[in-house]
Amino acid sequence: MNTLVIVSHPYADQSKITQALEQSIANLEHVTVRNLEKLYGNKPTAFDIKAEQAAYEGIDRVVFLFPIHWFNITPMLKAYLNEVWTYGWAFGPEGTALKNKEMLIVSSAGASEHTYSKEGLIQSTVEDIFIPMKATALYVGMKYLPPLTLHNAMAITDEQLLAFKESFISAIKTV
Repeated sequence: MNTLVIVSHPYADQSKITQALEQSIANLEHVTVRNLEKLYGNKPTAFDIKAEQAAYEGIDRVVFLFPIHWFNITPMLKAYLNEVWTYGWAFGPEGTALKNKEMLIVSSAGASEHTYSKEGLIQSTVEDIFIPMKATALYVGMKYLPPLTLHNAMAITDEQLLAFKESFISAIKTV
């Protein structure tokens, strides 16, 4: 299975988790990693759209790796979707570049799992937060996979990070 991992973090230099996860897959066979901020800075209009679209050729699974940012995806990731997933390429007349590919979201959250529950402070689960991504995947003909989320990211121990990293690598390698 060929996998494209799109990484985004608005404060990458402060990111223990996103950096560790990205590094853990950097040399995996059949995995291509594209870090939006490393490639384009924080400039949401700087995308090389042809290069980004070409990265999807021969890919079976698309993984979005990012921290939950104010109960949403990161600003660069939203801009990326707006600019790269265009009508006629991703969907619409003859637009089938994403059809039958899988989408997996891998995210970290500063808040606890209880916060992201129906009983918690925001009365919403991670699955609720990602409904727009699920709808987007289904709209363009992708198979949406259940998200993989690490909670309490700010207080994570080395052992917890290692366990999550192993889950992440396993999800990336799954055929």
